[in-house]
Amino acid sequence: MSRKARKWLRFRVTLVAILFFVLFVGLLSRAVHLQIISGTVLKDLAERQHTRNLVLYPERNMILDRNGQKLAATIKVDSIYADPSKISDTDEAAFRLSKALNIDRSKLAAVLSKRGRFCWIARQVSPDKKKRVTELGLEGVYTVHEPKRFYPHRELACHVLGFTGIDSSGLEGLELYYDSQLKTQPQNVFWGRDAKGNSIYRAAVGTGSMEGNEGADLVLTIDGRIQYAVELELQKAVKNTEARSGSVVVMDIRTGEILAMANAPSYNLNNFRNSNAGVRRNRAVTDTFEPGSVFKPFVMAAALEEGAITEQDVIDCEEGSYAVKGRTIREANAKKYGLLGPEEVLKHSSNIGMVKIAERIEKESLHRYLSSFGFGSCTDVDLPGEVGGILRSPGEWKPVDLAALSFGQGVSVTVLQIASAMSAIANDGVLMRPYMVKTMVDEAGTVANEFQPAPVRRVISPVTARRLTAMLKDVVESDDGTGRRARISGVSAAGKTGTSQKFDWSLHQYSSEKVVTSFAGFFPADDPKITVVVVLDEPRKNLWGGVSAAPVFSKISQHIVTRFNREIDLNRVAKRVIEPEFPIMPASVPVHRADAGIFDLTKQKSSDFPSPDFTGLSMREVLQAGKEFGIDIRVSGSGWAVSQKMQPSAGQGERPVCYVSFSSDFR
Repeated sequence: MSRKARKWLRFRVTLVAILFFVLFVGLLSRAVHLQIISGTVLKDLAERQHTRNLVLYPERNMILDRNGQKLAATIKVDSIYADPSKISDTDEAAFRLSKALNIDRSKLAAVLSKRGRFCWIARQVSPDKKKRVTELGLEGVYTVHEPKRFYPHRELACHVLGFTGIDSSGLEGLELYYDSQLKTQPQNVFWGRDAKGNSIYRAAVGTGSMEGNEGADLVLTIDGRIQYAVELELQKAVKNTEARSGSVVVMDIRTGEILAMANAPSYNLNNFRNSNAGVRRNRAVTDTFEPGSVFKPFVMAAALEEGAITEQDVIDCEEGSYAVKGRTIREANAKKYGLLGPEEVLKHSSNIGMVKIAERIEKESLHRYLSSFGFGSCTDVDLPGEVGGILRSPGEWKPVDLAALSFGQGVSVTVLQIASAMSAIANDGVLMRPYMVKTMVDEAGTVANEFQPAPVRRVISPVTARRLTAMLKDVVESDDGTGRRARISGVSAAGKTGTSQKFDWSLHQYSSEKVVTSFAGFFPADDPKITVVVVLDEPRKNLWGGVSAAPVFSKISQHIVTRFNREIDLNRVAKRVIEPEFPIMPASVPVHRADAGIFDLTKQKSSDFPSPDFTGLSMREVLQAGKEFGIDIRVSGSGWAVSQKMQPSAGQGERPVCYVSFSSDFR
């Protein structure tokens, strides 16, 4: 081979080597780019191409009353979805699904015609609808289990509990306020797909982004028995007085625990979409009103604490007419009073008497006391939507404003503020922060977080509180007191009535027809334990607080004393209950009557036939409950149920028998 040929050969070999080297470097660079630089992105892209992920919204933990009864739980229901790519005839599928689900055919056809491999057909359907869809046998239509919030007692404590949306997020009430604590881990369902998009497997359920968050059950301060009695009496009062609405708050004086909070009208939590926003509003914390005469004790408290007045003082009530800077102040219902002592001013609810007492107090001092009672600011209760009301600064008060303030006009408050302030008087002058949740209990049944009573401040001295309590007791216990209809059989009570005219903005004056009636009180007067506040908005009958609201206080208090005062354990902490204490009732069951939800099945021994606890109920209620539960009731005695003995059914088809003893001396 010639030298020239060898040189050409070396050149070609070198050229080929360089070419292979360049190709190798290119391949290596591409491999590095694919595997290292873009590896994560491409892996995620491949994952999305080959798998389908459906996020199932998380189950929520339970909400229980202080006795361990479930107020909110989660059940599994079926939802229906489709893979449109699997459906050959969308019109036919839409037609058949619309018949089975009672959904508009055109809307279904539009959903099924969209591009993609997933779409919801119907969420959280009934077992009957799920069965009808399954029987259709449509290709590309599937069902999956989803959690759904369920409220066994329907209306009970509806404004307190609130509700959740279809995505299991809290929308109102405690469900919203404690949303993050009630939520648990979301779940994912995975499908594998081949190159043509066919499902090749369905993976097991996994956990999502909220890893480690198991949440906790909420144990409320609410007592379901008291709550039921409150709602029952409030609904009766609203109906009998033809009121626009009503609210009641029951509070433990020593701790600030809310034992009951109710509003009327109410709504079914399992079907909340059928109610409007006005009905769903928790008026006890979101709505303000001018309190009227129920505000007088707090002005009196300031006067007593400042030494501006004593029980021995005499106030000239001017025979029903008193001029303040060109404005005439009159007594309610055209009453005329002469000389009255401070306790008589409260007992007869004299407007003029209160005006003259308020005039003895420095404006700044009065404002300071009213602010200390909590007026003009939120109570910080653990509920959403609370408002603080309006208490203007003393620099804005003219003499007429001060006069109006003394009998509860020109100031706006909430029902909860009145309950909290009245409890401060009963609690030797110490204001407590009201709260709704007693404990949080984890999955193992361990108390994860326990909320303790929180004193806010001392408002008045214990001596002043007791002096004022004696005056308020006279309002109720005296035969000529405005609150005499609030008396409780066998128990002393103290309190104050209120009737406030609503301002008519169209006439720019206070209305003589639209009023708010109220009663705020506590019992026993000599050793206060419980405060009850009743407010009725725009009653058409019985337009005075002493006639419409005071009897409701009496009935609710009587329920508590007679039916539940066998030393109610207000310090009991409910433990997590894994098994239901009572049968879960479908939402289609009619509204509670006696009510099955009030009975605590946990009190029955495991060896006994599971029966409701009748203790404290009247004979009529026991018989009605026995009928609903399919139990043959045998009674003895009269009064209230004090004991019971369950006898299982003798044979198949036979009803169990429960022997219930009654006594008029229920302690």
